[in-house]
Amino acid sequence: MATSIGPKQPPYFNINPDAALAELGETTGSGGFANIAAACAAGGEDLASRGMQEDGRKTLRLFSTWEITKYLIPVATPHFRRVLKANPNLPQGQSETDGGAKWFTLDEVLRLRAHFSVEGSKTKEYVPYRPKGLSAKMIAVANFKGGVGKTSTCAHLAMSAALDGYKVLVVDLDSQGSMTSIFGGKVADEWGTVFPLLARHYAEHLRVENQARQGRGEAPIPLDEPLSEALNLTSKDVIQATHWPNIDLIGAQLNLYWAEFQIPVWRMHARSWKLWDALTDRLEADGVLADYDLIFLDTPPALGYLTINGLTAADILLVPLGASFLEFDSTGRFFDMLHSTFRSIEDGENVAARALGRPEMAFEWDAVRAVLTRYDSGQQAELAALMQAYLGRTLSPHRQDFTALIGQAGEQVNGIYEADYRDFNRETYVRGREAFDETYAAFKRLLLGIWRRDELAGQDGERVA
Repeated sequence: MATSIGPKQPPYFNINPDAALAELGETTGSGGFANIAAACAAGGEDLASRGMQEDGRKTLRLFSTWEITKYLIPVATPHFRRVLKANPNLPQGQSETDGGAKWFTLDEVLRLRAHFSVEGSKTKEYVPYRPKGLSAKMIAVANFKGGVGKTSTCAHLAMSAALDGYKVLVVDLDSQGSMTSIFGGKVADEWGTVFPLLARHYAEHLRVENQARQGRGEAPIPLDEPLSEALNLTSKDVIQATHWPNIDLIGAQLNLYWAEFQIPVWRMHARSWKLWDALTDRLEADGVLADYDLIFLDTPPALGYLTINGLTAADILLVPLGASFLEFDSTGRFFDMLHSTFRSIEDGENVAARALGRPEMAFEWDAVRAVLTRYDSGQQAELAALMQAYLGRTLSPHRQDFTALIGQAGEQVNGIYEADYRDFNRETYVRGREAFDETYAAFKRLLLGIWRRDELAGQDGERVA
């Protein structure tokens, strides 16, 4: 006789309190947080150490002839091989087996690209467009909602630009230091971050302020030991090389969060200090804007003082978000906060400017774009279309699909471009890479349009002069 089986009950019914107690474990005190943190640190070091050399530094994989001719240098593979054979002074690559495929370091790829730019077809772009005489462009990637792909988008754009031939600086403004980990950075304390640059900017302002105070017969504001120490440091002291030959890093670590508490204290002592200009002014004064083509700023998921510095430094603002109501709603609030924050700064500064007869200030960005990340066309197409209708040009029409390669690369503590395609199905690799290649292409169109606008404006200015 068949037994009648009713519907399965939800798992939250009939939980035995004694069984739950047995699973509970001890209570947690403040010391328990230290134990959890230590366990995470140990696990993080274990994961991050994969792919590192014996000295603890990350290494960048080699690139095959197939990759170079498909993705990096626009030449046919047979012609590429003929050029190498005819020019033994060029990098020849290395083979893992006799007669096997040739593999090259990225530094060698950059040398080969430079050769083709001089000797190759004049109809092809071997070296990316970069107007002479213009400063580096700074790109901030920001959103105060976590989990939207902010850091991964910033990292992959930096890697894409490096593969394209640009010289890149990545600035990690997030005390969580995720970007620093991606690029294998080592930061001992806050003095290896942007903190001393902000401190020096304040200290230099304070010295000028103190001269004015002495002229008025007022007591100067003393420079404490950290501020005096910061006066001896420049951006070059905190920039470190990475395992990418054309990507450098200003890293971050937990102590950087202290800046969020210290900056308002400094501002309270010197109300005329323009804290929002601190990062821009220091990078410019130290020649950093002349040393690089692109500077990517990864900001914290909050609209604090570090984020404000990153946003005011930026020429381009990119705001990643997912195609969901909550992320759309949150991003709208983020832009509302940006409006309130920067309008408040402008209003405050311009009251004094008008009183003194000086030009009024106004913040301006070359471009602001929202970027859809982790996109699923089968589930999110309708909502994405609605978002596009409301945001118009502000929302980039390119939507970054989530593929198996993206997930697998993240598990291996690598960026997409750091993953060896031999570890994947070739079709999976090509499809996964396409998602980020298209994201970079959309960004590059934006970048080149801005640079061209600046270039033409400069030419018009020269004609007027």
